[in-house]
Amino acid sequence: MKLYTVSGLGADEKVLEKLTFNPGIEVVHIPWLIPHLDEELSDYVARMSAFVDDSEPFYLLGYSFGGIIVQEIHKIKPAKKVVILGSIRSDAEKSKLIKAGEKTNALKYIPLRFFSDSGTVFYSFFRKLLDPKNPRLLQYFRVKDPYYLKWSMDKVAHWKSEKIPGVVQIMADKDIVFPLKNSQPDFVIKNATHLFPATKPKEVSQILKSIFI
Repeated sequence: MKLYTVSGLGADEKVLEKLTFNPGIEVVHIPWLIPHLDEELSDYVARMSAFVDDSEPFYLLGYSFGGIIVQEIHKIKPAKKVVILGSIRSDAEKSKLIKAGEKTNALKYIPLRFFSDSGTVFYSFFRKLLDPKNPRLLQYFRVKDPYYLKWSMDKVAHWKSEKIPGVVQIMADKDIVFPLKNSQPDFVIKNATHLFPATKPKEVSQILKSIFI
């Protein structure tokens, strides 16, 4: 059975590389595409879904923003099972910070240079939000195209969706990006931050092996 994975915002497959699965699971990572200018999320998801072969049953796994993407792919190409890590199942679960960004449309007014690789302000903010005590954090975030980063954050802020039945949600108890208090996840990883797929891989893998069989 193929398991298609989508990583977090700005991250490649490295953030998920420590996860292990049952024999017979073939992991296929879907890489981030650079969005077209002013591309709608629906059009972007359609392009991402082209990597998925739905001529046979498959699974979907998404981390953070990737969790939103796999749920949208699921609407186009239904998967046998969908699991999201450190992500939300509906827009009602957004944090106050994300909701404020949506209401004010603040990202529109932030210059693109703020998101550049040399934009130390952005990466300092990114570090504090995800896992401020992890010195290796930025090694997981290799997709640094400024337009992609700004576009993605804007799409998270404006994402609208009802909860999809059957989507399995795994969260961390110390997640700042998507706070636990806003959701009712199926599984909670204790003493973990938003980066838990990389820092708590054994616990996460044990859960995933019980789901993707």
